[in-house]
Amino acid sequence: MSSRTDDPKATHPPTELAAIASPSAAPLGVEGTRERRMAGAQDALDVDGGSAAPSDPAGSSAGAAEPDGEADAEDAPPSVASARIQVRRDERLDLVIEYLAFVAKPMPLSLLLDEAPQRIAAILGADVASLYLLEGDGDELVLRGNVGFPREARGTVRLSVGQGITGMAVECLRPISVVQATEHERYRAFPELHEERFPVFLAAPILGSGRPLGALVVQRAGDRAFTARDVELLMALTAPIAAGARHAQVLDELRERRRRTGGGTRKVTLPGLPVVPGRALGAIAALRRPASSSLGPQRDRGDPKLLRLAFDIAEKALVDLHARAAERGIAQDAAFLSTYLLMIGDGRLRARAFELAAGGHSVAQALGTVAREVARAANGIVGDPFLQDRARDIEDLCDAILMLATPDARAELPSKAVLVGDQLTVFDLLISARANPVGVALSDRSGPRSLVLLQLLGVPSIVDVAGAFRWASPGDVALLDADHGFLVINPSRAEVATVRAARRKEPSSPGPGPEPDDEEDEPAS
Repeated sequence: MSSRTDDPKATHPPTELAAIASPSAAPLGVEGTRERRMAGAQDALDVDGGSAAPSDPAGSSAGAAEPDGEADAEDAPPSVASARIQVRRDERLDLVIEYLAFVAKPMPLSLLLDEAPQRIAAILGADVASLYLLEGDGDELVLRGNVGFPREARGTVRLSVGQGITGMAVECLRPISVVQATEHERYRAFPELHEERFPVFLAAPILGSGRPLGALVVQRAGDRAFTARDVELLMALTAPIAAGARHAQVLDELRERRRRTGGGTRKVTLPGLPVVPGRALGAIAALRRPASSSLGPQRDRGDPKLLRLAFDIAEKALVDLHARAAERGIAQDAAFLSTYLLMIGDGRLRARAFELAAGGHSVAQALGTVAREVARAANGIVGDPFLQDRARDIEDLCDAILMLATPDARAELPSKAVLVGDQLTVFDLLISARANPVGVALSDRSGPRSLVLLQLLGVPSIVDVAGAFRWASPGDVALLDADHGFLVINPSRAEVATVRAARRKEPSSPGPGPEPDDEEDEPAS
């Protein structure tokens, strides 16, 4: 790559908005009167059509310069009678051409989020490249693609429009370049990223039709500012990103209208917050409880021996979960499992359930009565949240034991499905996990318990998926991308092929449930 002296005007004060005037474009080549040279596999081909007059300052200046000279030679205008074809000398030009060839192909959004930041970082000579998408009601920037930061940053780093230097660039719809980002008045720190290592900062908004779609940010170490040409180039590189974001329909305010007037299956991409990374493909299934809860009406009479066996199975499963939490270093966060172990090991609870079963009650009635008695005692002590939580835990445990003692086909889940629900409970790890789900998407930004249980379940998982129940129906094929934080309902053949290709590299991974055909196709519009 030819070197050149950076424009001193490109170094901006930390608080200055980079409203940069376009410098004169660099010429394709430096021309002058010289002999035509070709040697073997020469990368740069000079084609001369004439010579500059001796009195022509441009001609004489260019004639004295080397073909790949320094900044003053590069900035010299080409002569009218000659031109140079750039073939393989300019490394950055080669990277830009490769980037444009890459983004011109139809591809899944996940591939664009993985590859684009790496290529842009190489073009700009940056250590970090981050791709933010504008989500929610159009006021939240979410980091979805990145190179240079830990993997866990994707989907979890979030900014409001106007917050931080990145949010300011989106708010003003102008690029912002600073040399010491930490000194900027709008700087927003994320301690887990250790961004102070990369203080040279350039943020560019991704422009859509009448509104921004996100932001593209590059950072690097040292104190060498991004030049005016870097700013212009980064803005130009955002255009293919905008097309990809629109194509993915992550932000489409017309969805509801199309849903009402359309019909049939439609590809929908719903953003969420990654918890357990990975990608999964399977049929949608809603998390379920017993059709007749332990607090509900009478069910068919059950065998007390099955009740005893259900207690033993549940206790063993809870012991295994507790041990798994210790192995994964989250025993402290999973301390609530000890409460379940105490409850299931409580001789009084078992004795009361067996007493009711022996007295002619069905298993459902016996467990329901136990749960009601605990709830009544908890509600009798006004303002005691601990006992109220304990009552809910016992109801959760009784539902699990009921399913183990007298399985309810209406509450069973299909094998290898993508589970969708509001939250995950211990019941789900005792019962729902027996169907070997391939992924979990929860509609709520779940509390600490659900997050711990998702880690213990150990399948790709995301939370805070708005509209999951409105857009997903049981049996719909879904792609769960927990690397970036997306639930793609009715994915395209290209997206399905991408997941399958990754699975072939890991032959030990379990296969998914029902899937579309193997044939690749362009992403659905």
